[in-house]
Amino acid sequence: MTPHTRPQLRDYAALTKPRITWLIMLSTAIGCLFGQRPDFGWFAFVHTLAGTGLLASGTAALNQWYEWDADALMRRTSNRPIPGGRMPRTRAFWFGIGLSVLGFVELAWGVNLLSAALGLFTLASYLLLYTPLKRVSPHSTTVGAIPGAMPPLIGYAAAHGHLSVEAWALFAILFLWQFPHFYSIAWMYRDDYAKAGIRMLPVVEPDGSSTARHILFTSALLIPASLAPSLLGMTGRLYLFGALAAGTLFFYAAYRVASEKTVARARKVLLASVAYLPVLYGLMLIDR
Repeated sequence: MTPHTRPQLRDYAALTKPRITWLIMLSTAIGCLFGQRPDFGWFAFVHTLAGTGLLASGTAALNQWYEWDADALMRRTSNRPIPGGRMPRTRAFWFGIGLSVLGFVELAWGVNLLSAALGLFTLASYLLLYTPLKRVSPHSTTVGAIPGAMPPLIGYAAAHGHLSVEAWALFAILFLWQFPHFYSIAWMYRDDYAKAGIRMLPVVEPDGSSTARHILFTSALLIPASLAPSLLGMTGRLYLFGALAAGTLFFYAAYRVASEKTVARARKVLLASVAYLPVLYGLMLIDR
């Protein structure tokens, strides 16, 4: 590997947003775990994670191809490969297309058509609905939470062959979790989003009152939603009490931001959200 090759590989990796892709694959694995049937073995599990990871990576690359001009205007994204001038848009586009096609084929051939169809819906709704809507309406966050919550459904469909109420319980947790997570990010980087013409809720209503209410309301809804796996018999009492404790702490962070309405408190919500989901998944794994 030459010194010139290494930066190029880093830029290709950056296009895939590996930290987000890792979370998507983890959520998919949780769906596989709860949907698992006796005939779902390691071979199919590896294909599920590989296909979902490729689709997620392709979606991330195509998203950066589409939003390169907005990324160039925001301080936290201006050094991404395309706005940073290190990656031609055309190359990023075909890289994203290639990964997405490989991911779809991997799921359709290695697992089943339902998981592949759900993966394709995730990609299409993210790129064709959520991404362009970000410059039009603050309701884009709600629209974007739908593809964002699809990974457990993909994993469950891969392992089980169809979707049941248990799958939708996992979907609901991830769907609701995204609101306090992304609203806190939008609050912290409100000026950046405004500069790029992205109409996130804190940009449209800069006093923060509406954003704080949304964070508080969705974090409150997350508590009963997170208890559903126990009520459905998917997990035991350890998960039940652990989820209740984690949800209460998360809600407390939301309550503080609603009370004080500061960037520092929004950052606390973000940190709480980053810790919350792995803790919840860990409890699911332990107390399945």
